[in-house]
Amino acid sequence: MEQQHNNKVSEEEKFSLETNHRKKTKAMLQYYENLDEYYSHVEESERVKRKKSRGMARAVAVAACEREGEGAVEGVKSGVGGSQRRLWVKDRSGAWWDECNKEGFPEEEFRKAFRMGRETFDMICEELNSAIVKEDTTLRNAIPVRQRVAVCLWRLATGDPLRIVSKRFGLGISTCHKLVLEVCTAIKTVLMPKYLQWPDEGALRRVKSEFEGVSGIPNVVGSMYTSHVPIIAPKISVAAYFNKRHTERNQKTSYSITVQGVVDHRGVFTDVCIGWPGSMPDDQVLEKSALFQRANGGLLKGLWIVGSSGYPLMDWVLVPYSQQNLTWTQHAFNEKIGEVQRVAREAFARLKGRWCCLQKRTEVKLQDLPVVLGACCVLHNICELKGEKMDPELKVDLVDDEMVPEVVLRSMSSMKARDAIAHNLLHHGLAGTSFV
Repeated sequence: MEQQHNNKVSEEEKFSLETNHRKKTKAMLQYYENLDEYYSHVEESERVKRKKSRGMARAVAVAACEREGEGAVEGVKSGVGGSQRRLWVKDRSGAWWDECNKEGFPEEEFRKAFRMGRETFDMICEELNSAIVKEDTTLRNAIPVRQRVAVCLWRLATGDPLRIVSKRFGLGISTCHKLVLEVCTAIKTVLMPKYLQWPDEGALRRVKSEFEGVSGIPNVVGSMYTSHVPIIAPKISVAAYFNKRHTERNQKTSYSITVQGVVDHRGVFTDVCIGWPGSMPDDQVLEKSALFQRANGGLLKGLWIVGSSGYPLMDWVLVPYSQQNLTWTQHAFNEKIGEVQRVAREAFARLKGRWCCLQKRTEVKLQDLPVVLGACCVLHNICELKGEKMDPELKVDLVDDEMVPEVVLRSMSSMKARDAIAHNLLHHGLAGTSFV
């Protein structure tokens, strides 16, 4: 009788926690929807202002040309030459890129500059050619496709300010900014559907087999991790982007957006969710992702994606035991699931190591960041699939610390399934012993 009473109290507490969680989640999602709507209005207002500014600039230029033309005619009549013709394009040196673009340029130097070998670089240029190529005009020659791609890759690889990129390639600052966004957009449109996609049935079988070989846990199709990318404090809704994850390693006030990624056994991204404000914990970012919607629709029935303790235990999300005083079986399970988690952490470490723009507060506008970060994920996959080795000097240590969700358990059946997996690992001698 007492046991039934305790079970009833436990169920009531669980129901109360879940109800509060749903209310908080609903309120936060409504807040972010309002925030998105605000940014849409801001972007439209800026577009109108830019259009008016361009119109005024054209009017001023036309008036200046007319006055200059009249002065030239009067000069000819009086026997005096007109003023010297103004240059349309400022003369800048592109010697560094011209040297890089030569066939004899050392492969290692090229790889160091662009994070990939010339063969991979050429492949990207070829695939993006139709999307970014421009025609020459009567005023100037178009920037070649290879240089367009090089500007983008070098900017993403180094994270250097646009003024440095401008000097390096002999182009204007605004031109470099425009090129980066154009190439990143082309990467998202052309290359993402090909190089960043959810595996088909055949590929899923291989992924499950590889992860089971590593951990002994069956039916694992991905390892999930959420990382933060620093940004300059936004002008509005500062609190939404405030990164709450202050630790001994991260004491500075910082603002960020999130990147949630699922990787296969090779560390290749199969799903990403980019752009939610840094104040959102991992479980709420997951709930806002397209992956969450697809999983609830049955995509991952009978399958597992392994996450850290920052995610809740669900019918398709497998996480370690997080309570105190773990049993031997639970310790063993955590050790093996940690080997799967490590795949995602190391993939994000390589992502941020290759593309240093992810480590620095960027000049890119907040609304453009998802495109840029998505391009970095696609380029990471291309490098991984092409066997591009990363320079060990570029290795970074991730400092994202987990925030345990308010409701760590979303499904009783998943708790029983995790217990069964943990028991089988120990029973069949697949669990490690490093915790002993």
